Amino acid sequence: MQGNIISTDKEYVANTYNRFPLEIVRGEGSYLFDSEGKKYIDMGSGIGVTAFGFDDEEWKTAIIDQINKVQHTSNLYYTEPCANLAKLLCEKTGLKKVFFSNSGAEANECAIKVARKWACDTKGEEYNTIITLENSFHGRTVTTLAATGQEHYHQLFKPLTDGFVHTPANNLEALEEVVGKNKVAAVMIECVQGEGGVIPLEKNFVAGLEKLSKEHNFLIIVDEVQTGNGRTGKLYGYMNFGITPDIVSTAKGLGGGLPIGAAILGERVENVLGFGDHGSTYGGNPVCAAAALTVINRLSDEFLNEVAEKSKYVFSQFENAVGVQSVSGMGLMIGIKTVKPAAEVVKMAMEKGVLCLTAKDKVRLLPALNIPFSDLKAAVEVIKACCK
Repeated sequence: MQGNIISTDKEYVANTYNRFPLEIVRGEGSYLFDSEGKKYIDMGSGIGVTAFGFDDEEWKTAIIDQINKVQHTSNLYYTEPCANLAKLLCEKTGLKKVFFSNSGAEANECAIKVARKWACDTKGEEYNTIITLENSFHGRTVTTLAATGQEHYHQLFKPLTDGFVHTPANNLEALEEVVGKNKVAAVMIECVQGEGGVIPLEKNFVAGLEKLSKEHNFLIIVDEVQTGNGRTGKLYGYMNFGITPDIVSTAKGLGGGLPIGAAILGERVENVLGFGDHGSTYGGNPVCAAAALTVINRLSDEFLNEVAEKSKYVFSQFENAVGVQSVSGMGLMIGIKTVKPAAEVVKMAMEKGVLCLTAKDKVRLLPALNIPFSDLKAAVEVIKACCK
């Protein structure tokens, strides 16, 4: 049967993914099972999506209960899960309002639109430049590709949206120079550059950015699509840096496996969008919002401390391991630079029953936040053996 599904997929699905020859049919906790019954420890969580693993009872119950009420209604009407999720996100971040969408790219599109409208309204329409960092990744739409600071993503789809300038990460002097030369609406960062190789920003750089934003009156947008919702050991990655952004975009782990994105708006921009300025057919879908509530409600300080403890364990195991050159990241968002090619390590680990990811030249680990220590330790031992 696996061969049939793979051949059907190759014939009818657009050829945009270089898939492994593996058909997943079932999940349970931090385990995935293929069509031949083989069990794998999942260290990728659907690229940081399945925050509480598979077959999670609280998540499933919330979804089924909501499906039994109403699965969708347009944004012409109010629904309880949407309103309650927005309230919870604002209470936990101290920000003011939320715009819901379906994905991280759409959350970033909203953030960009809000920043440009704010700058036009308060500073003048010529203040439309968004500064982003080299090696960043913000999405695959024409505009979020333009925001992405990796030239190879740009090549096939030019002309991209104008108005984006890229500057090196962790170089405050270069950032200050770019700010001085442009009419800036906002600077957009990832606290940990995920697709760029799981590289955290330096705290003095982020502090310097906040100082510049006050001096030059521009917004700070933090892209928390991958770093958000507990992934770094804090509710949102920026909380590790002691700043308060004007806009936070998030998705991936927010829905625990259902598609939902959010742009969370701070005080300066909470009323920038008026009726008809932006919209989404599925944004705030009650089933997705019900799922997200079960994720955010469980990200207590005690739970996040457990995420941090798991992170310390993984770092301690790989920092001096044979075949490992370096370890980077934050929380349970970890990049391992291996002597062997990362793709080779990932393939070997899959053969031994552990599923990992890559990010540039690194093995990337994004396990479920609630992965049991026993499963985490077993997976780490397999990956370490594959690195030798």
